Amino acid sequence: MALVPWLAVLWTTLPGPYPAQHWRVAWVGFDVLEIAGLLTSAVLMHRGDHRAPLASIATAVLLLVDAWFDVMAPGRDVVFSLALACTLELPLAILCAVAALRPPRAASVRAAVVQRVAVHA
Repeated sequence: MALVPWLAVLWTTLPGPYPAQHWRVAWVGFDVLEIAGLLTSAVLMHRGDHRAPLASIATAVLLLVDAWFDVMAPGRDVVFSLALACTLELPLAILCAVAALRPPRAASVRAAVVQRVAVHA
């Protein structure tokens, strides 16, 4: 609740258009983080690592933030920004979120083995 008044301050004091320094570095760096998140999530899922859901959720959040800023600060090409957000970033974010909800593969395999051993015992 403490952030609600801060939102009002930001809304009334921030300038509309604002030139940013190092704009390219910021966006390319952010996309590098997304790629690293996607690769990390894929590797952890492949290994059945219990940290895979955390990496997937973090990556989903990065992708959602990227889509938000693509749509809110599109520059000259609004159509391209919307298309990118709707066809790439949002679907990848949903995929990451769904992957995060699935149990890691190794845990599922272990559970199946334990269940088979328990049934045969």
